[in-house]
Amino acid sequence: QVQLVESGGNVVPPGGSLRLSCATFGLNLNTYAIGWFRQAPGKDREGLLCQYKNGDPTYYATSMKDRFSVSRDNVEPTVYLEIKNLRPGDTATYYCGAAWGSCLWDQADFNYWGQGTQVTVSS
Repeated sequence: QVQLVESGGNVVPPGGSLRLSCATFGLNLNTYAIGWFRQAPGKDREGLLCQYKNGDPTYYATSMKDRFSVSRDNVEPTVYLEIKNLRPGDTATYYCGAAWGSCLWDQADFNYWGQGTQVTVSS
């Protein structure tokens, strides 16, 4: 059974950093791309970035490149999202999703989703 479990969300002051984790179970990271998404209250879920295998990440918006990065531990196997210089506008529930074969632009094509982890940026 495939399962994705996000963790690492917290209340962080503006300017802080966080590393979120997406632990994967029953899923081969050599065949599934992992994407990171977020959903703020009252807004649609938006894509942040996606990585297939150990390749360069695909950013869903160029504005994400400055503060968002991805890394992975293939042994665990876990994919991490690192966020720098957090802003109040980053407050959201953060999700990871898995897509077979490649990074996809349509969220509906992702096969599996985690339950999300809450990030709140507040002083």
